[in-house]
Amino acid sequence: MERRKPLYKYIYNARDIAAYIKYFSVPQYMEVSYMQYVFNIGTPVLAAPLCKDFEKFKSEVYRELYHLWACGFEDERSDIADMASAGELAKICDQECMNLESYMKLITLHLIFTRSLPYVNLNFAGMPLSLGIDCDYALFESNVVKCIEALSLVSKDRFGKPFDLAKGVPDELLQISLTDEFKKILKGGDFRESLRKEQKDKMSELREESLKIFGSIPFAKKRKGSVAANTVPNVNVRKSLGERANRSTTSKNQPKGTPLEDIRHKDGK
Repeated sequence: MERRKPLYKYIYNARDIAAYIKYFSVPQYMEVSYMQYVFNIGTPVLAAPLCKDFEKFKSEVYRELYHLWACGFEDERSDIADMASAGELAKICDQECMNLESYMKLITLHLIFTRSLPYVNLNFAGMPLSLGIDCDYALFESNVVKCIEALSLVSKDRFGKPFDLAKGVPDELLQISLTDEFKKILKGGDFRESLRKEQKDKMSELREESLKIFGSIPFAKKRKGSVAANTVPNVNVRKSLGERANRSTTSKNQPKGTPLEDIRHKDGK
C-alpha cells in the first residue's frame, strides 16, 4: 500500500494580507484592525518571523499595499495574476495554476476574517476561464485538491454532505468552508462583529461628548421680519415681466389674442 505524503499547510505572509485588504476593499481606517486581528492569531496563520513585532509586520503589509496599488491591484475587478510578483514560484499548486492558488488564499482569508460566514459557494469548473488558467483540466482538478488540503478547507455539496474532490471536480456549486480543526485554532468570535461593536461604542462616546460641549449653547432665534424684508413677491416679478413683454408688437413678441394683421389695419398700413 502506497504511503500518503503528509499534508502541507500553508501559512500567510504580508503580501497575502495586503492582497486581501485590496481585493475586498477594506476601508482605510479599518486596515490596522485587520492586521492586528491576524497578528493576534499568530503562527497558525502567519509566518513566524511576522509574529514577533506588530509595528514591523504593519510596515511590511503597508509596503505590499503600495506595491499592489502600483501594479493596479485595487479591488475585486483586478487581475488576480497581479497578486503574485513577477517570477514568483507557486507554493501550493503547480506553476500553471498559480492564479488558482492566489484566489483560494483570498477566499480562505475571507472565511478567517468573517467567522459568521459558514461557507462560500464556488463552482471550480468555471475557474480556468475566469482566472486565466491555461492547462490540462486533469492537472487543474489535482491542483484544486491541493488547495483544499493546504488551506485547511473542506468541500461539501449543496445539501451539506462531504464531497470528495479527489474523484473529480463537478460543474456545480460546492460549499467551501474551514475545517473544524482549523476553526478551533482561531481565537474569539467574529472579528468584524466585535469591531462593529467597538465602533458603535466609540460613536456613542463621541456623541455624548458633543452634547456636553454644544448642548448647552443656545441657538439664536430668527427674526420674523427679516425673511419678509428680503423676499420679493413672485406675483410682482411675473407682472412686471409680462408688461415689458407686451410692449412689443413684432411678429415674435406680440400680445396674446391680437393677430398681427389686425394691428397693421388699425395703424392704416
